[in-house]
Amino acid sequence: MTGRAVSAAVLLVIGAGLATLAVLVHYEFMRIYGDITGTAFEGLTWGLTAGPSGLALGLVAVVVMIGFMVSTRRWMRLTAAAIPVLMLIGMFAVTPSALGQRLEAQFGSTPQCVTEGTDEPMATADRESQQAFDSISHIGHFSGGGMSGVGGCTRWFKLSGDVDVLQHYRAALPAAGWEVVEDDGRHLRAHLNGRAFDVMPCPGGGVIWAGSDDDPSYGQGRPELAGTAICPHDL
Repeated sequence: MTGRAVSAAVLLVIGAGLATLAVLVHYEFMRIYGDITGTAFEGLTWGLTAGPSGLALGLVAVVVMIGFMVSTRRWMRLTAAAIPVLMLIGMFAVTPSALGQRLEAQFGSTPQCVTEGTDEPMATADRESQQAFDSISHIGHFSGGGMSGVGGCTRWFKLSGDVDVLQHYRAALPAAGWEVVEDDGRHLRAHLNGRAFDVMPCPGGGVIWAGSDDDPSYGQGRPELAGTAICPHDL
């Protein structure tokens, strides 16, 4: 092999190694920060634009482009052109698995209010809210984010796909014995044995609340929650 051919081969090996490393980095990035509500294509696009995947693609492209220009053989040029394409295919292929890992590790299918070590009277309020949540069939993925206290328990959830949140609970609440007392198309409130439940759709998901039927939903009106958004910008 000539000196140019050897240089091209070395660059292609380096490019292939960097591409493999980039796929692994993309997987870890999506596993930690990926949006579980998005598709594999949306995850890949987001990783390329907002994560390290785009920088990795640029680095690999530069290396293989140099290898392409100095190569003297057709198979080397074809290999140089194929490496970035295979890298993108690899990133696309691992994205669903990475998002599935994040969903399994960081989200649950049911809301959780009870926390070890909580003092009274908050501990009792949390247990009562948890009992209310446990009596209802839920949708979405709960990360544990929310607010708890004597004014009730609020939990946010994400949704995969286009789901009518209120329609689900319009059916689930009566099936669990709850009586719907408010339904204005923006939120839904139901009562059962002195307890109250409320649900409101949010962009990308929704928010649920459980507390006493004497309390306002989501603790609205309580001084300590003044200015708190019911639907946060990032669920």
